[in-house]
Amino acid sequence: MTAQREQLEADVLIVGAGPAGLACALHLANLIKKHDESATGGGHPLSAENIYVLEKGREVGAHQLSGAIMNPKALAELVPDFEKTAPLDTPVTDDAALFFTKGSSFRFPVTPPPFKNKGNYVISLNRLVKWLGGLVEKSGVNLFTQFGGAQLIYEREGIAGVITEDKGLDKNGKPKDNYTPGYELRAKVTVLAEGPRGSLTKQLVQKKKLDNINPQIYSIGVKELWDVQPGRIQPGYVAHTLGWPVPTNMYGGGWIYGLNNNRVSIGLVIGLEYSDPQFDPHEAFQIWKTHPFLKNILEGGKLVRYGAKTIPAGGWYSMPRPYVDGGLIIGDSASFLDSQRLKGIHMAIKSGMLAAETIFEALKTGDTSAAKLSVFQKKVEDSYIRKELWQVRNFHQSFQYGLLGGLFHTGLQFVTGGRGLVDPMRVRPGHEHYHKDGHPPRERFKGDGKLTFDRLTDVYHSGTRHEEDQPCHLIVHDLNICANRCTVEYGNPCQYFCPAAVYEPVQEKDGFKLKINAANCVHCKTCDIADPYQIIDWVVPEGGGGPNYEGM
Repeated sequence: MTAQREQLEADVLIVGAGPAGLACALHLANLIKKHDESATGGGHPLSAENIYVLEKGREVGAHQLSGAIMNPKALAELVPDFEKTAPLDTPVTDDAALFFTKGSSFRFPVTPPPFKNKGNYVISLNRLVKWLGGLVEKSGVNLFTQFGGAQLIYEREGIAGVITEDKGLDKNGKPKDNYTPGYELRAKVTVLAEGPRGSLTKQLVQKKKLDNINPQIYSIGVKELWDVQPGRIQPGYVAHTLGWPVPTNMYGGGWIYGLNNNRVSIGLVIGLEYSDPQFDPHEAFQIWKTHPFLKNILEGGKLVRYGAKTIPAGGWYSMPRPYVDGGLIIGDSASFLDSQRLKGIHMAIKSGMLAAETIFEALKTGDTSAAKLSVFQKKVEDSYIRKELWQVRNFHQSFQYGLLGGLFHTGLQFVTGGRGLVDPMRVRPGHEHYHKDGHPPRERFKGDGKLTFDRLTDVYHSGTRHEEDQPCHLIVHDLNICANRCTVEYGNPCQYFCPAAVYEPVQEKDGFKLKINAANCVHCKTCDIADPYQIIDWVVPEGGGGPNYEGM
């Protein structure tokens, strides 16, 4: 079927309305406004109306999930009076580092520097992004929700826009009565701000060979938001945990953030380079909640929201080249995240602003070539993004062989400005770490329904919704591998690493099959990352589908 697509043209097309994409749009609109006010005639005409932002969620913020502790310095540059109107839940009032054993906890007498958060804010990223989205729309930018970027438009040596997803196709790809082909959106500059493992970014990096010396590596964060009994946690209290129940041969730790109105954000982060293909991050998170320290906070409370998201953890040596002809990559898509501190919001905002400044100069001259847009890389290197990431450039790689080795290496890195014993420290993709031992299926975690939950209960609390009769957005390129080779070699790890019960091995009359419950997908992208054969592609579903991380 060859669709007749409506074509629209813009100066700038930004794919993704997260902190990076919205900061890029808002800063560029502000630069254009100042330019117009001071212009004396001549030059290339610029207008905020020629900036388009695409958001695949049903509303701005719906797919935004984070811890979230925010360093406010980038936001202060973008919106100098942000404290007057920004939805900042509470400033950090106390920070602690805790070591868990199964039955007890130990608070470090001195909080290590990476865990110090005085001056930062505990926030809801969902609410912050909604607020930023409102500012972007007021600036005159066109912001389109429920539209995802399905394909890149390649032109010359770079890109010239995107094609959005077709709407109204049934599960077999046939048009329904409400069929509408996707739009062909062309732009002088296309900015990919899709978050971790963006589907278009993945295509572009592979096609144009933009990889750095290390592949991108990831962690998965599994999170819940709770209403708890009064007095159980103070607003602004921040704790990070190491130890139980994460095995010592793995990287992982938890967070506990106190918000206003007796609400608490909790989560567990696990590095996706573990060796046991039956390890279950969701189960580990549920077990973590049974620790006496957590149980004392949560008991008698109520689960409000659930979510899961991958985190780009590779740092400086995993950053792809962020520019091509007609295109830039920003935010988490470009690996702008401090994996040691788990801080990425301020870097996402700053990267968006630096991209806006680069694009502004390119538009004024009419030159959007890679040579002109490469200024973005230099701006990043001259900013605090480079300074912060350079200090932790070997951090996550240090933990690929276990906790003790990681702590040893990070101690050396701390005193050597990030260098450590080896610089650069090389790393393999996470999926290459699985052991082929043969793994009979094991019983799945059920939970008690009060403190701990099974995946389907949690997925219900994510607000996830997809149109059932649409093409599956989780493309498995060879199901025979799943049914035969993967079963024997790894025991089908997709049924364990997916935090949303999407992948379900079933025995049918004609043999073993992998059932894909795509409607459960919370858009974490773990399957695209952690599949041992790299035969799963996550692509955008029909716009508006996915989780609704309200208040998270």
